[in-house]
Amino acid sequence: MNQYRRHFVAGGSGLVLATAFYPGLLLSENTVNIVMEGKVGGAHVWYNPYGLLIRRGQTVQWINKDPGNVHSATAYHPDIYARARRIPQKATAWDSGLLLPDESFAVTFEEEGVYDFYCLPHEHAGMVGRIIVEKPEGTDWLNQDSALAGIPEIALASFPSIDSIMTGKAVKVAI
Repeated sequence: MNQYRRHFVAGGSGLVLATAFYPGLLLSENTVNIVMEGKVGGAHVWYNPYGLLIRRGQTVQWINKDPGNVHSATAYHPDIYARARRIPQKATAWDSGLLLPDESFAVTFEEEGVYDFYCLPHEHAGMVGRIIVEKPEGTDWLNQDSALAGIPEIALASFPSIDSIMTGKAVKVAI
């Protein structure tokens, strides 16, 4: 086997191995992954990244890589568990249901604005996230007291700020 073919085969093996652990690596650039993670025993759980800036029409895929916990990606919306609405008025609400380790769920975002989401079994531990589609302007729920109803204080304190997402600090920008 010549030298170039050997390098190609070796490199390809690494790609196959990597995609076995992170299947989202082979998705199009139009898909952005959020990984659900946690420490052994569930002492700390989180989304990585927990703040995201994307374009209209991009897809976000949540992948549970926490071997010891089920997780969800659930939009704050009255149609789902009668929660406060924290997504744009015209946006479609979503709920992944409980995802076992290595399961995934995806949503394509068509409406501009701010989308807050949470993990159903771990909201009380602050496992929440925020996605901004293009611009945060025009999001009607941001300044409404009703958007705070029923959300634990730890969850409210855990959302990344809109400014940190827009400037790319401590979050992922996929635009």
